[in-house]
Amino acid sequence: MCVHNRDFGFTEAIVRGFRTGFLKDADYHHLTQCETLEDVKLNLAETDYDQFLADASAVNPAVILEKATNKMVTEFQFLRSEAVEPLATFLDYITYEYMIDNVMLLLKGTLSGRDVGESIQQCHPLGLFRESTMRSIPAFENSPKGYADLYQLVLVDTPVGPYFSQFLVESAERIGSASEVRQVLEEVELEIVKHSLMKLYLEDFAAFCAQIGGDTAEVMGEILNARADQRAINVTLNSFGTPLNEPAMRAKERKQLYPSIGFLYPAGTQKLSEASDEAGLGQAICHLPMYRAVWQAHVNEGVDDRSIDDAFYEREVRMLELAFEGQMHFGVYYAYVKLKEQEIRNLVWISECIVQQQKDEIQKFVPCFSQSAPWRA
Repeated sequence: MCVHNRDFGFTEAIVRGFRTGFLKDADYHHLTQCETLEDVKLNLAETDYDQFLADASAVNPAVILEKATNKMVTEFQFLRSEAVEPLATFLDYITYEYMIDNVMLLLKGTLSGRDVGESIQQCHPLGLFRESTMRSIPAFENSPKGYADLYQLVLVDTPVGPYFSQFLVESAERIGSASEVRQVLEEVELEIVKHSLMKLYLEDFAAFCAQIGGDTAEVMGEILNARADQRAINVTLNSFGTPLNEPAMRAKERKQLYPSIGFLYPAGTQKLSEASDEAGLGQAICHLPMYRAVWQAHVNEGVDDRSIDDAFYEREVRMLELAFEGQMHFGVYYAYVKLKEQEIRNLVWISECIVQQQKDEIQKFVPCFSQSAPWRA
């Protein structure tokens, strides 16, 4: 407490100032009343987004997503430029998730023969690394050392290289040649690869936060435990009807995708690994009150048109908002990025509803710091 403000006071003041830029309830009300995207552009000009669409020749949901994301990334990069250790490393950890997504996107595009330029344009700007590395990924198809180059350039020379290396070591007894790397990537579905990498990332991030200690460990521990549980539940739910739900695969392959952290770990994840249908999944998680309401949203999806993803978003927003209520911890930086992501999703949803003239669906978003939120009412 004595030195926190000396080292991190400026960046914390900035990120708490960014909180005032979130859209208010009145802003959402005005946006949902718009008839065209030009009206959306005019209404956003009165908010913290100001003239972020001023240079856009045409306004559509894709442009709004791109411009809003770039604005968030610019603010994050300013925070990163002012950060000192260990905050600098903490902010780097936030970007690792997007790096994993980008690498998987490039690998998927490469294996399907998509143009590398098109794939790079779809990458999240917060997870970009050296363009030379990104553009060298497709080279493994055309050069004799192709797959060896893929391993060296993608799995080693990027900040998330250790996760890829650990996954490959766990997936094959030895990675000694390019052909073996190729075999692992071709035989294992990319979605399973992504789940495995995210598991390793969450475990590593949680360990780093625990090492920092204090309120950071407590706040981030709650958030990362919830994210780990969400991934475990979604992996189980999405495995039904696939080979991963076969008895031999449930206890081995599927269980390996569950993070070794979370409120469900270890007893709950053991029950998840044994679940063979939705009833078993419900029994595995409903002993925790926090997931009882989430599961009810899935069970009643056809009744109230609210999916399990919506319930997870609402719970995550609540936890991230609570992170701003504490002082002198790093959780506010993570909360800011994730809440901005949610706000961008809201803008895109509203824009899509306007374009498709689905005004009846336009209210189905989760606002941030809303005074009418169930946990604030």
